[in-house]
Amino acid sequence: MQPRKTAKLLAALALSAALASACATDRGGDAGVPTSGGSGDTASASASDTDFGTLASPCGAGDAKGATDQGVSDTEIKIGYGDDRGYAQSPGLNKEMSDAVSAMIDWCNEQGGINGRTIVGTDYDAAMTQANTVMQEACRSEFMMVGHGFAMDQTAEQTRVACNMAAVPGFTVSPDAANGPMTYQGVPFPVDYANGAAWFQMAQLHPDMLNDFDLVGSTMPTIITSLAKTRSMAEAAGFKLKDCGVTINYQGEPTYVPFAEKYKQCGVKGLWTSRSPVPNEFNFFKAIDQVGMDPIIFGEATWYGSSAQAFNKESGLLNNLNADMTFQMLENADKVPAVAKYKELIEAEGGKTALLGMQSTSSFLLWATAAKECGSDLTRQCMVTELSKIHEWDGGGLHAVTDPGKNMPATCGLMVGLEGAQYTQVFPAESAEFECNDKYLIKTDAATWGTELGPDRVSTKYLGPNVIKPQV
Repeated sequence: MQPRKTAKLLAALALSAALASACATDRGGDAGVPTSGGSGDTASASASDTDFGTLASPCGAGDAKGATDQGVSDTEIKIGYGDDRGYAQSPGLNKEMSDAVSAMIDWCNEQGGINGRTIVGTDYDAAMTQANTVMQEACRSEFMMVGHGFAMDQTAEQTRVACNMAAVPGFTVSPDAANGPMTYQGVPFPVDYANGAAWFQMAQLHPDMLNDFDLVGSTMPTIITSLAKTRSMAEAAGFKLKDCGVTINYQGEPTYVPFAEKYKQCGVKGLWTSRSPVPNEFNFFKAIDQVGMDPIIFGEATWYGSSAQAFNKESGLLNNLNADMTFQMLENADKVPAVAKYKELIEAEGGKTALLGMQSTSSFLLWATAAKECGSDLTRQCMVTELSKIHEWDGGGLHAVTDPGKNMPATCGLMVGLEGAQYTQVFPAESAEFECNDKYLIKTDAATWGTELGPDRVSTKYLGPNVIKPQV
C-alpha cells in the first residue's frame, strides 16, 4: 500500500481570483481566498471554515521541526487509517470511516497541517480478515493509527501493542482493544463501564412495559457477552426482563416462525436486538409480523442507517423501531453546526455520510487536538500523555460528552424512531438535545469483560515493559 497524500497545502503565494475560486469550489468552499487588499503571502480561512462546530480548529501553520519519532519529519506526519471495505461478503463495509478521515486530513492540511507539518495518510483495507497484516504494515512506517475501525481488531492487537503503535480508533470491537494500552477514542466503549441511557429512556417512554421486554438471543459469542451487559443495564433501569429462551443462529435459520411463536406465547411486547440490520434480521421481523405480533423494537445505533430505512420503506415492519444514540442525528444538521460541517466536508469529496463516519471524525479531531499541544516534540510518548489529559470531549458537538483520557463513556443519550423511511428524534422531546444523568453510568460485571484489567483499567493481555504510559 502506498501512502496517499490526501490533502494539498495552501499556496504560499497569492493566487489569482479565478484559481482561488476554483480551489474553493473543489474543496466545498473551505479553501482560503486572500482578499485583494491582503499581503498576498498566505491564504487564510475564515473562522467559519476553520471551526468545527464548537471546537476551534487544532490545525494550522507553525514552525514545528524535527524527526521526533517514526513517521514524523520536519514537514510531515504519517498516519494510518482504514476500514473493512474489501470484505467480499459486504463490499464497501464501513467505508464511511475512511471517507471521513480522508476529508479531515484535507481540511486540516488546507489550514497548514499540524503546527505546519503536513499530514500524510495511508488508507488501509483490512477486508475483515487482514487486520493483522494491515497492522504489521502500519508498524513499519506510521506514526499513529487514527480514526480506523477493523471488525477483527482482536487479531491485530498483539502486533499493535508490540510495536508501540499508539492509536485513536473510530471504534474498537474486541475487549483487549477496547481497553488496550496506548488507545484513546473520541467515543469510548470500555468493557467495564457502559452508558445505560437507552434503557432509562425507554422506561420513560414505556413505563407500562417494564415487565414485557425480552432480549433476542444469538449464538455469536460477542453478542452473548453483549446481552449479558444489556441485561444488567435494563435491570438497573427498573426492567424485569422476560426469559423466553430464544436463541437464534447468527448465520441464519431456515425459518424464523417458531422463534416468533415462542416470543408470542411468552407474552412479549418489546424486543431488544443486539444484531445488525441485515437480511437475516429482517426475515426475523417478517416472522414476528406473520404470527400477529407488533412489538416495540429496541436496538443499538446500528439500526440508524440506510439498510433499515430501505427495508421499512417497503415493509413498514420497523415502524415501532427505537434506536439509542450517543451521536447527533444527521437530520439535525440544521441545528448542530458540527454535523453540518461533517456533512459539508464529506459530501464535497463525494464520500458517504454515516454514523461511523462521525465517530472517525471525532477521533481524528481528538488526535489533532493532542498533536497540536505536542508542538515540535511530536512523539508517541507526548501523544499518549496529552490524550490522557482530555476529559471532556464532544467532537465539537457531534456527540454527547465523553472522557477519552479515562476511557469512560458518555452519561447521555437520545432516542430515534423510524416511520417509513424517515428517522426522527423521539426522546427527549426537544430535537438535537441529549438527556444526561450520572445514574446512566453502569459498572458491568467482570465476568462479561472478556479480558483482565489492571488497576489502571488497561487490558493486561499484551502488556510488556516497553508499553508507553502517560507521564502526567
